[in-house]
Amino acid sequence: MSVDAPAFDPSTVDLEAFLRDVRALRAEIDATVGEEDLAHLRKIERWGRAATALGAATCWLGPNPLSMAALSLGRSTRWLLMHHVGHRGYDRVPGAPAERTSKGFAKGARRFVDWFDWMLPEAWMFEHNVLHHSHTGEDADPDLLERNAEGSLRREDLPLALRYTQLALLAITWRASYYAPETLASLRRKRRPDGPLTREEWAEVLRSGYAPYALWHFVGLPALFLPLGPWAAFSAACNSLGAEVLTNLHTFLVVGPNHTGEDLYRFDSKPENRGARYLQQVLGTANYRTGGDVNDYLHLWLNYQIEHHLFPDLSMRQYQRVQPQVRALCERHGLPYIQESVWTRARKMVDIVVGKTSMRRLTRREDSGSPGPLSEVA
Repeated sequence: MSVDAPAFDPSTVDLEAFLRDVRALRAEIDATVGEEDLAHLRKIERWGRAATALGAATCWLGPNPLSMAALSLGRSTRWLLMHHVGHRGYDRVPGAPAERTSKGFAKGARRFVDWFDWMLPEAWMFEHNVLHHSHTGEDADPDLLERNAEGSLRREDLPLALRYTQLALLAITWRASYYAPETLASLRRKRRPDGPLTREEWAEVLRSGYAPYALWHFVGLPALFLPLGPWAAFSAACNSLGAEVLTNLHTFLVVGPNHTGEDLYRFDSKPENRGARYLQQVLGTANYRTGGDVNDYLHLWLNYQIEHHLFPDLSMRQYQRVQPQVRALCERHGLPYIQESVWTRARKMVDIVVGKTSMRRLTRREDSGSPGPLSEVA
């Protein structure tokens, strides 16, 4: 759907029939959960571990793109696993060990084994699983990029070149500069932060997030190579820093565009029922090219975002199986199912963030004081 296309009319959708079909599809999915889902998870985890091992084995030879890319892919893989395991995607899989379920993955000391990132796992899970998924595209969504950029990157009084520069700086630092403080504040306040972090919150971000991550990746890891000489340790530090930049770029590229673009919607009110909630998840979300483990791995499985927002707790393998059915379901009910390359979606995201374009908006018409059907804001 392009911005030149006629506005989507939500009143044409039979929400009860749409809800029945979504629930029927979910029942089909649940009947196919099996040990193959866990075997697939372990395969993808091995790919990430192999990338990390390759990066570590080559990081002392000198600053080099191979080591940076391999270390980066290993770090991004941990995010991929956290996303699906943390969403309970493997809780119902027969034989899944506790450490590969939402109750055990990255919990306590396992944080340093399963998902060692700038942010606390429990803070990210609350900000993402609860706030973002419960309020996708609404003002209460902490990850609504257009709203987040309104006081900074979308300012018309700033030169466009400066806005692009600020966005580039955000893209190479965003896990530390945005996600770590945002998720911690969301967890502590139990809602989207509506003001700057307090001194106590910043102290916790520094103590629990920044300090351990930076000490290991930029001090501890290079120190392991000191027996091979100062050049080896220096090279390891350079490659780890380069990997950090690449990890930020990679995750920003596949995370940001999913809900941002001139052809996607944001919403001025909460959905009034379950059917309307599923409708808003489709209207506010886009997919990338799907299919094949290598392609999906490089997209960190965020190319199945429409399916993920309808069914957040599926395994990676199940998303591959259900995607054609979800597309057919949307087409059957007349819903726009947006799927484009990640590069096209990234361009649309950039245009929104720097203020060149704006997202579509849906609100509720008021009728005798009660919520009416969704309608597009002119």
